[in-house]
Amino acid sequence: MNHPSYRDRRRATAPPRLPGRARNTRRLSAAAAVAAMLLVGCDTGTPKASPHFSGSGVSLAPSATPSHSRSTFAPALTTAATACTNSSKLAGWSNRRLAMLTIAVPVSETSVSDATSEVSAGAGGVLLFGSKAPSDLGSRLTTLKSHVPGHLGLLVMTDEEGGGIQRMANLVGSLPWPAYMGAHWTPAQIQQNVTKVAKKMAAAQVNMDLAPVVDVDGRNVAPSHTNPDGWRSFSGNTSVVSKAGVAYMNGLRAGGVIPVVKHFPGLGGSTYNSDFGPARTLPWSTLQKVGIPPFTAAIKAGAPAIMVSNNIVPGLGTNPASLSPTAISSELRGKMGFKGLVVTDSLSAKAISAAGFSVPAAAVQALRSGADMVLFDLGSNVSSQTSSIATAITNAVTGGHLSRSRLIDAAGHVLAVRHVNLCS
Repeated sequence: MNHPSYRDRRRATAPPRLPGRARNTRRLSAAAAVAAMLLVGCDTGTPKASPHFSGSGVSLAPSATPSHSRSTFAPALTTAATACTNSSKLAGWSNRRLAMLTIAVPVSETSVSDATSEVSAGAGGVLLFGSKAPSDLGSRLTTLKSHVPGHLGLLVMTDEEGGGIQRMANLVGSLPWPAYMGAHWTPAQIQQNVTKVAKKMAAAQVNMDLAPVVDVDGRNVAPSHTNPDGWRSFSGNTSVVSKAGVAYMNGLRAGGVIPVVKHFPGLGGSTYNSDFGPARTLPWSTLQKVGIPPFTAAIKAGAPAIMVSNNIVPGLGTNPASLSPTAISSELRGKMGFKGLVVTDSLSAKAISAAGFSVPAAAVQALRSGADMVLFDLGSNVSSQTSSIATAITNAVTGGHLSRSRLIDAAGHVLAVRHVNLCS
């Protein structure tokens, strides 16, 4: 806390000079008063108080103050100067609880209570599967969210892209394939229509959409084993995809839903669909010109989350992008400056197992590479799979294969995208 006029006022009203011991006593009283003001200002623990303690408080103690007096004030000032942050709070969590926060648990939208035990254990999100949502989905999800430890909220996500990729159109209304939107709707029309759907999604307690797809792919075909995009892409024109993708993203946000832009660094022109086997994107040198601009546009427009694909990117290494530190940490985080949530595509994909990774091992590698949240498919063993993933992550930290600071960072991104403040 700075007091620029303190000395001037003191000179103007200075009493006759006192003997040395009395002067020291007076100085101690002044220092004690300042320290008291500083400490009182921090009783609320609000972050805004912390800047007042960076050096200036200590410098107000007179140089003639005995050493024992300085040590009396210093501990109190140091304690008050420690600002509360999500990271500082997460540092006190167990590795297991941090690990659970990085997992999205798959569940049928007709039976969301199946994920109750995982949510109670601290899972960061649930991923809804199905094609027709129950009319009371909202109340069911509200009940599920009540089991979140500390009532910190829950990411409830689904794939509501449009066309043939819609999970809850019966509740929220239908959108056409993105290819139709890109060809027939203006960006303003895309945003307007998506907002209508998003508002109904939010009303049903679904707060995250794994969309928009901003892959640049102009092939006029339905998505298939050999082509992951087709009509899921807005266009084969990079500029059209960039504008449509941002419009779709903004439509979701306007409706209260968190968009997840996918599939970085772009699936357009892929050799295969990674869900069914190993797949490669176009060469990195080509993607930088054709596939990356839509992601750059989305980041500039404030994209809160990005999904990374399971395709190998020629020129960026031999692992799928979701398991590649070069793709995530170096390119997406480093060069492109993305600071939001990074989500993997499903680690149950055949491309992941073909690369030699089980789902738990892939989860560890994804986190090491810079991802924050891992996804996997709905199956008969969701509970055991979730437990295996959490165990693999905690063991990796204990064994030194995954840094605890990286795990805390990932957990922090999960909380940040939900606007959770652990210090409030």
